[in-house]
Amino acid sequence: MKKAIIFSAPSGAGKTTIVHHLLKVFPELHFSVSACSRQKRANEVDGKDYYFMGVEGFKSAIENGLFLEYEEVYKDNFYGTLKSEIERIWAMNKTVIFDVDVVGGLNLKKLFAEKAMSVFVEAPSVEELERRLKSRQTESSEKIAIRIQKAKHEMAYEKEFDVVLVNVDLEHSLPEAEKLVRDFLSK
Repeated sequence: MKKAIIFSAPSGAGKTTIVHHLLKVFPELHFSVSACSRQKRANEVDGKDYYFMGVEGFKSAIENGLFLEYEEVYKDNFYGTLKSEIERIWAMNKTVIFDVDVVGGLNLKKLFAEKAMSVFVEAPSVEELERRLKSRQTESSEKIAIRIQKAKHEMAYEKEFDVVLVNVDLEHSLPEAEKLVRDFLSK
């Protein structure tokens, strides 16, 4: 069966670190590269981190029905999953793994139903989430404040996911995530 594993979390909870670890441990997994409308950051690679489409390119792809799901996270800041990306991964007989925001995760869970396992990664506290976002040094204090407000809202949806993984520290969270994936893949 074609399967999907969905990791969602507020920014700074650690989902990307966990997903990258799982990709190293499980060769049967393949990362779904999301599309976005924002500009590429200095350390990012087009086609590896995201498909950077720009606002007009993203809107054109929406009009042409190229997305499985998409969302306007902030004004003119779109993220989405291209249908072609999932078809490409499943054609390789791999299980697709997603690293998406909370709304995207819920949308994918509805689309894939029993083919998917959805995991909500939670930071141990809002204060810790804020500390992690500040330590990245990639965004202004104003943008961090917006992300914290959004995170508080997103935490209300954790019960809609199959599993909640509290990421206190990676020493405990990574083995726990491995067990979740191993159990799901063996079904």
